Amino acid sequence: MRGVQERPAGLTYQPELVSPDEERSLLAVLAAIDFTEIRMHGQVARRTVRHYGFDYDYGSFQLTEAEALPVELHEVRRRCADLAGVAETSFAQALVTRYPPGAVIGWHRDAPAFGPTVAGLSLAAACLLRFRRDVADERRVYEVELAPRSAYVLAGAARSSWQHSIPPVAELRYSLTFRQLRRR
Repeated sequence: MRGVQERPAGLTYQPELVSPDEERSLLAVLAAIDFTEIRMHGQVARRTVRHYGFDYDYGSFQLTEAEALPVELHEVRRRCADLAGVAETSFAQALVTRYPPGAVIGWHRDAPAFGPTVAGLSLAAACLLRFRRDVADERRVYEVELAPRSAYVLAGAARSSWQHSIPPVAELRYSLTFRQLRRR
């Protein structure tokens, strides 16, 4: 990436949040999930998703109540909350994403409906998590490889001032993303 290298304030990265055995168990749980397509701006994304706690409509940007997080994912949510320094119950929404080879997620910030802290767990394959923000006439950039079983937290400026994206993945990858809701 071109630009001035700067690590986003509020970005936390933790390798090996779960063990290889725990990853295998989690992947078995995820393989049984019924994923749905994402349609944005009339286009269908290659990645598919499942929402828990609250469903997010990518067209209307609205949240509606959804099925509770499966009990098999509670321990991962607790560990991500511990890493983020927040109460486990503050993560009211969970997003499970399946990235087949070639799937991407473009530049974005998590929707305004979501609160100040986002935590995620990367499973099955590595990916690159890229960041960018413009300061005056200068682009600031940063990237971190999310290894399998690793976790990250976006808080502070990393959540509010930086955009992030994932370029095409080479192999099947799953992510579990835990989000707070913005107070109304």
